[in-house]
Amino acid sequence: MFIKFILWLILLILCWPLALLALFLYPIVWLLLLPFRLIGITVSAVFDLFKAVITLPARVLKGPTR
Repeated sequence: MFIKFILWLILLILCWPLALLALFLYPIVWLLLLPFRLIGITVSAVFDLFKAVITLPARVLKGPTR
């Protein structure tokens, strides 16, 4: 987070209109990308569930670990 702030300050010094545009557009872009993040989390969870279901018989036959 601190590195992003330092980079933004450098951009502010070099080109302040672009820095202000980035400051105002960041929340909008974050909101637009939020559904894709949620889809990614869901797909990852489904794949983890499939992996757990597929490897369940092997874990059951293996027995308890000590």
